[in-house]
Amino acid sequence: MPSKDDFIKSEGHTFPGKTYVDHLLRPVFNDQRDYLFKQMFNIHRAHVVMLAEQGILDKKEAAIILQGVETVSQTDPKTLQYDPQFEDLFFMMEHKISEQIGPDLAGKMHIARSRNDMGVAMYRLVLRERILTLLQSSLLLSDALLEKIEEHAETIITAYTHTQPAQPTTLAHYLTAVLDVFLRDVHRLWSAYETVNRSPMGAAALSTTGFPINRKRVCELLGFRELVENSYDAIAGADYLTESATAVLSMMINSGGWIQDFLQLVTREYNIIKVADPYVQISSIMPQKRNPVSIEHSRSLASSSVGEALAAIQMIHNTPFGDIVDTEDDLQPHLYRSYEKANRVIHLMHAVIRTMEVNKERALEQAKNSCITITELADVLAREKQVPFRTAHQVASSIAKKCSLKKLELHELSLQTVNEEIGKTCKVSLSQEEWDNIISPIEFVKRRNIQGGPNPEEIRRSSENRKKSISQLELQLKNEKNKLLLAEQKLINAIKKVRD
Repeated sequence: MPSKDDFIKSEGHTFPGKTYVDHLLRPVFNDQRDYLFKQMFNIHRAHVVMLAEQGILDKKEAAIILQGVETVSQTDPKTLQYDPQFEDLFFMMEHKISEQIGPDLAGKMHIARSRNDMGVAMYRLVLRERILTLLQSSLLLSDALLEKIEEHAETIITAYTHTQPAQPTTLAHYLTAVLDVFLRDVHRLWSAYETVNRSPMGAAALSTTGFPINRKRVCELLGFRELVENSYDAIAGADYLTESATAVLSMMINSGGWIQDFLQLVTREYNIIKVADPYVQISSIMPQKRNPVSIEHSRSLASSSVGEALAAIQMIHNTPFGDIVDTEDDLQPHLYRSYEKANRVIHLMHAVIRTMEVNKERALEQAKNSCITITELADVLAREKQVPFRTAHQVASSIAKKCSLKKLELHELSLQTVNEEIGKTCKVSLSQEEWDNIISPIEFVKRRNIQGGPNPEEIRRSSENRKKSISQLELQLKNEKNKLLLAEQKLINAIKKVRD
């Protein structure tokens, strides 16, 4: 172990000490380089254009600054390494621009702005991109789910409550539930996007500036929807981070439930779903194995995405309401990684769902077990034989218990045995046709034709509504991307106008 004197000598006597460099500045620099480089230069461009348009910068000077910005922006960020003479990437790039155009002009680039409003703007621009990417992937998965819903409107499966066989339903009914929750998460992402897509530029340190800037112009050139109007809010408000974190958190938690179901359904014991060959892995020593690694990795990545989002939320908790490092460079990569991992999950499960095979016969056979149509016996007795519902339920329960004691399935009971059991409580009996319908999972599902039920025609009706919703979301995403492309073109045109 080094002595105190040796340690102090190795650390140095001025800021930043070696430990601070190795364990904070260098990792932060690498994150800034990997995530913020492009957005930093777009903010430079938009701000300088605005300063020139407002007459705060001489047009000729602005043109020289923009040329310097353009030259340095061509640097391959992968080649950049931390240099202790610069606090971070921002100051390194300022130095490189200064080498191109001189320190005086490079300094003028920062009139009427601060590291504070610029930093928040960079974070918002990066996050905006991540949200749009996840939205695009989510609509792919939504489309795949809808395709399977339409394909399996009549595919009978067993539904579970408390992990136990409960009632027959259809694969389409189950997947519609998955889709509906997923689309609500998509709407949560859109809500987060709207919160993120607001410009803090012009807030400067936190109280704006004495220069006659045009905040709305920078907002427009960067493709933001609107301003974070109050300048203190623009710097101190961290709700755009918590909303983004909770949106992806919700999507990954909700997806984790049905991903876990998929892992159960692909087991040899269940044998309901077969994952396509490109997404399974063979064991190194057991050649009979078809390991559903694509689903396993999806489950793991979804959990990791949740962890990253929770880390971001926890880092914000109980921080002061103002400019503070807790919500800056240490936090941001957690949120970016959460979105990146969520995006990987959605792509993997899109591939699995789009290509999977369903063993309809096996699913139907399973749905004939465990007395899961017994509810229909109680319903028939109450609905068609005018037996009080509680009495009908008691009769159904006694028949289910008889099956359990004799280790028989419901369809293995004779009509005579059933009527004898009913006769102990009620003066009614069933015909063979009535009993055959009661024990039929297909008939059970067919009779559930209430809005939202598993009846195939009801599923087909509801799927049309989901199709329209997905189409609207796809159009919304397309329009938003076009708006951002238009903003990019406006910035390019504005730069040309200043430089001409």
